[in-house]
Amino acid sequence: MDAATRIVDRYYRTMTLIIGHRGASAAFTENTLAAFAGAESLGADWVELDVQATKDGKLAVFHDVELADGRLVADTAFADLPDEVPELADAIAACGAMGVNIEIKNEPTSESFDPEHKMVPAVVEVALAHLSRDKCLISSFDMGAVNAVRDLDPRIMTALITQDDVGPEVSIGRVTAHSHRAINPWDALVTPRWIAAAKEAELEVNVWTVDDPDRMIELAQMGVDGIITNVPDLAVQALR
Repeated sequence: MDAATRIVDRYYRTMTLIIGHRGASAAFTENTLAAFAGAESLGADWVELDVQATKDGKLAVFHDVELADGRLVADTAFADLPDEVPELADAIAACGAMGVNIEIKNEPTSESFDPEHKMVPAVVEVALAHLSRDKCLISSFDMGAVNAVRDLDPRIMTALITQDDVGPEVSIGRVTAHSHRAINPWDALVTPRWIAAAKEAELEVNVWTVDDPDRMIELAQMGVDGIITNVPDLAVQALR
């Protein structure tokens, strides 16, 4: 690598974090210990993973509210989940030195929606037992969930995940009104105007889910803080 390439690599890697979506989920089964360890080996800076509570109060790292056989995760004991589903503490351990974006799964439209956010204290406890605050981001589509995290420990960075095409001012206004410090928008929403509005509000921006190298470069040039991707190895190459 020549000197000019090293400079560009250092600039992009410093300014834009590569975040493995459910681990390195193009190369490994998503949300598994192998996917998290694999993300680190492929060059990711952070990992994004999903967490939800089981019937017996365990924190399962799994995306869908239903299993393949139709059972709700919330109605199933952890021991009865598929063998590859890890608990949150084990998933974080598999991430090694990487930061971890923990997404709390609690969509209001879901059959297993919990309006009392009963699992939030356990998520915060596990996160702080295994991660420093500068390596931890807790996010959700559910504003109530991230509000509950903020209320428990305002030093933890929290983010609202959004895919609503309501314009940056509305989305960003919702986040700042609730004193969160980050926003995770769907890639299709993100434009230079969107990023400018977020930066004006002093919000960090992590864009999901981006697998096209040209788009990764475009987003890095806009100044996004993180790119959530299924292919962290391609992101490493693109941002050089």
